[in-house]
Amino acid sequence: MADNKVNLPPGFHFSPTDEELIVHFLYRKAMLLPCNPDIIPDLDLHSYNPWELNGKALAGGDKWYFFSRATENRFSTNGYWMPMDDVEGEEVVTNGSKRVGTKKYLVFYIGEPPVGIKSTWIMHEYHLSDCCTSSRRSSRRRGKRRDQDVPKLVLCRVFEKNDGSQGGGGSDDDGDGTDLSCLDEVFLSLEDLDEISDRIR
Repeated sequence: MADNKVNLPPGFHFSPTDEELIVHFLYRKAMLLPCNPDIIPDLDLHSYNPWELNGKALAGGDKWYFFSRATENRFSTNGYWMPMDDVEGEEVVTNGSKRVGTKKYLVFYIGEPPVGIKSTWIMHEYHLSDCCTSSRRSSRRRGKRRDQDVPKLVLCRVFEKNDGSQGGGGSDDDGDGTDLSCLDEVFLSLEDLDEISDRIR
């Protein structure tokens, strides 16, 4: 993409599930497959504080999405990301019965470690399972390229946690326990429109 500013058409709300983020976006990006539409930008995690993502990452409601290189040192210009204390390990993401990736929960600290001040900014970091990238690694070996020649990608979802929001240890579900994807919301909107049209006839 020519720049990092990403906008969706009016009326469209980007709200993918964990499975959709990994299967439809991260997997295709990592495997160098076409991504249509190519709406999630690449950003350097070290270059931005979470409050600077607006206008650079893809906005979906009050969340921001972007691809980045996997790194253990998640430092930015004014702070750093650390695993959340109240979440143990990482969450497994599945597609049916198949494990397709993992989801890590991190929180942003302002300042320098180990005395940084904990903020309300949360990041969900999505990783592909090794089995999903095994075919690409095999092709690189045949081409005499080492695994480290190609950086490992992650997909990040960043948002500011409010008192009533869930930062970790749970899904980003709606109040009734369902998580609507972008396509789900489009179809529901069309059904509502048909119902309204029938009423005014």
